[in-house]
Amino acid sequence: MAGRINDDDVKAVRDAVPIDAVVSEYLQLRNAGGGNLKGLCPFHDEKSPSFHVSPAKGLYHCFGCQEGGDVVDFIMKLDHLSFAETIERLASQAGITLRYEEGGYTPGRQQGERTRLVEAHKVAAQFYIEQLDSPEAEIGRAFLAERGFDQAAAQHFGVGYSPAGWDHLTRFLRGRGFSDQELILSGLSQDGRRGPIDRFRGRLMWPIRDIAGEVVGFGARKLRDDDNGPKYLNTPETPLYRKSHVLYGIDLAKKEIAKGSRAVVVEGYTDVMACHLAGVRTAIATCGTSFGEGHIKILRRLLMDNSGSEVVFTFDGDAAGQKAALRAFEDDQKFAAQTSIAITPGGMDPCDLRLAKGDAAVADLVESRTPLFEFALRQVVARHNLDTTVGRAAALDEAAPIVANIKNSSIQHESAVQLAGMLGILDTQFVVRRVGQLARWARERGRDGHHGRDDAARAGRRAGPQTPEAARPPGPRGPALNLRSPAHRVERELLKLALQRPDLVSPAFDAYGADEFTAPPYATVRRCIEDAGGAMSAAGDNTYLSRVRAAAPDDTVRAMVTELAVEPLHTRRDADEAYAGEQLVTVRIAAVDARIADLEGSARRLEAQGDHAGSAAVLQELWVLQQYGKTLRVRGAAAL
Repeated sequence: MAGRINDDDVKAVRDAVPIDAVVSEYLQLRNAGGGNLKGLCPFHDEKSPSFHVSPAKGLYHCFGCQEGGDVVDFIMKLDHLSFAETIERLASQAGITLRYEEGGYTPGRQQGERTRLVEAHKVAAQFYIEQLDSPEAEIGRAFLAERGFDQAAAQHFGVGYSPAGWDHLTRFLRGRGFSDQELILSGLSQDGRRGPIDRFRGRLMWPIRDIAGEVVGFGARKLRDDDNGPKYLNTPETPLYRKSHVLYGIDLAKKEIAKGSRAVVVEGYTDVMACHLAGVRTAIATCGTSFGEGHIKILRRLLMDNSGSEVVFTFDGDAAGQKAALRAFEDDQKFAAQTSIAITPGGMDPCDLRLAKGDAAVADLVESRTPLFEFALRQVVARHNLDTTVGRAAALDEAAPIVANIKNSSIQHESAVQLAGMLGILDTQFVVRRVGQLARWARERGRDGHHGRDDAARAGRRAGPQTPEAARPPGPRGPALNLRSPAHRVERELLKLALQRPDLVSPAFDAYGADEFTAPPYATVRRCIEDAGGAMSAAGDNTYLSRVRAAAPDDTVRAMVTELAVEPLHTRRDADEAYAGEQLVTVRIAAVDARIADLEGSARRLEAQGDHAGSAAVLQELWVLQQYGKTLRVRGAAAL
């Protein structure tokens, strides 16, 4: 039977790992006010940040897709881990030794699959690093030295060497308790005639890490002429490694990318090394595949995807490099960031450039970048014969949509004028009008919902930032609420106070019944707070929110609790007892008024039925409530 992680250890892990530190490993967070942080949601595609994190409460919530929870939920959902795997990973980061119950702990048997595969890669990476010092690895050390990388550079990037024998790593990992099935599944070994053998043999090894810094795969460079394999051999697709979702160097570059709002995309492992050593510490590379949708999502979250950020692609100036640049341009509209291209001189990649001309030349290469749309424009125009009327018309037909898609309207206008000059069209305004017309059509298609989703998204960005409520897509999502109802808004605000600042609303809040909340979902949250011990129980107890979430009857209500615990309060001043009192009074008055309306209806019905005694009793209760309502309106919170 698999061992269950000790409950006290689970609690210790939750308390020890700050949620903002974990989330910021995956996306850039900025101040959202009220002690909260915000960023672009990693669970759905969005242009304006609606993903909020509350470090004080240890919770996150996206007001766009409604995902929410604590640090454990975040890792489980984003990295598709089991609960046990998530606790094991976070415990490792926090330096906490976990205890297992129900028969003790057997590492190879009881750890989650992903945790085991990550551990195997971690051990393999260290094995390869140690092998780089062996006599056999002299060819690898010479390769690095020839490209300007010393021992310190190799250590910084974790470069290693895989021995040329059949099963050196396989036998080593077996000795560390890993099964043959785990070695095959990890991609570190492959099936041979007599059992598993090493996948990588006699090659220089680069560990490929995910954004959280865990080794998930390897890139292996051919060193010997008798090696019949490809020049670069990467880990195959595994439960850990998907080449379309990893960027080499992202673990080292992510902080600089977020800080400087710029990412530099290069083509290879040595190019990343050369750029970082030359001071361009925002360089990253794809791993044996073209730059695509998965890579874009990673960068967008780090860049906060605003118009002031930039993605710079570096390509060789040869035909293959130009083709790659145009392929990158196809994805340009998926960024809010500006995209640029830096063409390396003489066909040299950044590694060759650093070796030939020094660190400054690499930095200068990035600074000499050209907007990617301008590069694409020149490539398109060059394909046509501009000496003929037909050629110029064809070039305009192909180039005008490129200019129309430029995000910045002033740059779009200037580029239209520039295009007229490139084509030799004397009527500049004709070209400007043509581009403007195409841009308008694109916006209209976006508004109409036709294949202009990116245009619609850009139109949304121009409309300004969204509030959490406005960021929510139309239609019911989770509990259906009319958030525009003043009564419901105040009920929501009171529940937020009860979860975020229970000290301000207790003990009065605990005397409120669920029937005082007219929105059924809010009444359910009120019962969860009651079942968790009430707002009074929060004093000096940091498990209060966890208890309320645990009391939720289902995931929908639990998500609402998280949302209310994270959503900023609707007050421009700091929340205080006066503000809390206003919410308490408003909710109570609404409940009293609703009860008064019910009683008035009952009294009329009883009178019509001739039940004068019953009617008199109802009218007495009605009078008492009317007086209480007047007192509440006059004295406010003092009358509660």
